Amino acid sequence: MRETFGTFFDLEPGYLNTASIGVPPAEVADSVSAVVSGWRGGRLSPPEFDEYVARAREGFAALVGVSPERVATGSSVGQLVGTVAASVPDGSSVVVAEREFTSVTFPFAAQHGRGVRVTEVAPERLLDSLSGHDVLAVSLVQSSDGRVFDPESLREAAARHGVRVLLDVSQAAGWMPLELDWADWVVGCAYKWLLAPRGAAWLALGADVARSTRPVGANWYAGEDPWQSLYGLPLRLAHNARALDASPDWFAQLGAAAALDWLRTLDLSAVRAHCLELAGRLCGKLGMAPPASPIVTLDVAEALPELRAAGIRCAERDGRVRLSFHLYNTREDVDLVLDALSRVDPGSSR
Repeated sequence: MRETFGTFFDLEPGYLNTASIGVPPAEVADSVSAVVSGWRGGRLSPPEFDEYVARAREGFAALVGVSPERVATGSSVGQLVGTVAASVPDGSSVVVAEREFTSVTFPFAAQHGRGVRVTEVAPERLLDSLSGHDVLAVSLVQSSDGRVFDPESLREAAARHGVRVLLDVSQAAGWMPLELDWADWVVGCAYKWLLAPRGAAWLALGADVARSTRPVGANWYAGEDPWQSLYGLPLRLAHNARALDASPDWFAQLGAAAALDWLRTLDLSAVRAHCLELAGRLCGKLGMAPPASPIVTLDVAEALPELRAAGIRCAERDGRVRLSFHLYNTREDVDLVLDALSRVDPGSSR
C-alpha cells in the first residue's frame, strides 16, 4: 500500500503503465466494489446514478477549465469524436499529427463519403501547417511517445488561421493543469490519468460550435428530463451539452465521480512537478534530455522480458518501451527500471 497526496493506493512497486490504464485510489476501488455488491444483491435503483453522472461531469469540467453545462458525457473518446466528425460540414479539411491516436483520426477519416479530408503532417510541422484547413484535431500529449503540444501555441496558431480545434486530453488531464475554455471541442477518457474505471468519457463544447455539433446518437438520457424521455415523440433534448449525452455506464460514472472529486482538490502543479521529477530522473540517468511529460519511451524493446521479470508493468508502442509516471510513483520505481536495464546490453539503453 502506498500513501501519496493524502490518499492510499493498493499498489506494488514497478507500476509504470498509467498511459494504458491508471490505478484507482483505494477508496475509489472500494466504492466500485460496493456498488457491484449492491448489484449482486438487487439493491440498486437506476435513478440513484444520476448524482454520480453529474459529479463526474463537474469534475471533468473543473479539470479542463470549462463550465459543466458545456460538457457531454459518453463512453469513449472515439464515440465522442465521432459526434464531432459527423457534425463538421461536407468537404471539411482536417489536419492531424502523424502517428496520432486513431480514436482522434479514424472518426474524421470515416467521413470521407461526405468529402471530409484528413491530412497527416509531421508533429514538429503541425503548427506551421494549419493554413487551408478547417479543423485541427490533436492530442495535447501524444500517446505514442509523450510529446506535448503547448496549449497556448495551439490557440495562437489556430486563431491566426481561423481553424477549429479539437483537443484530446486523455494523456494530459489528471497531471497537467489545464485551462481550455478557448478550444472548440475538448475530449477525454476516465481510465488513464483520471484513475477511474473504463467506460466514462466527456466532450466539452465551445460556445461557437454548441449548436452545430449534432446529437447523432440522441437517446433517452440526452432528454431535458431523462426519466420523462423514455417513450414517444416529440424530440425533447436538453438545452445544453447534455443533448449529446450517451446513456451512461453507471459503474464507470460512479467510479469517475469518486476519483474526480478527489483529483480536483489537488494542486495539479504539484502533481505535474512530482511526475516530471521522476520521469526526468530516469532520463537523466540514461543520458536523455529532460522529458516534457511523464511518458518516457526507450529504444529497448528487447529489454521488455527483463523489465517484466523485475516487476515493471509498462507497454510497448511503435517498437519502443513506454513508461509512464503518475502521482503514486516514487523513486523506487525509477531505480527498478535502471536496475533492470543495467542487465541488458548497455548499447541499447535508449
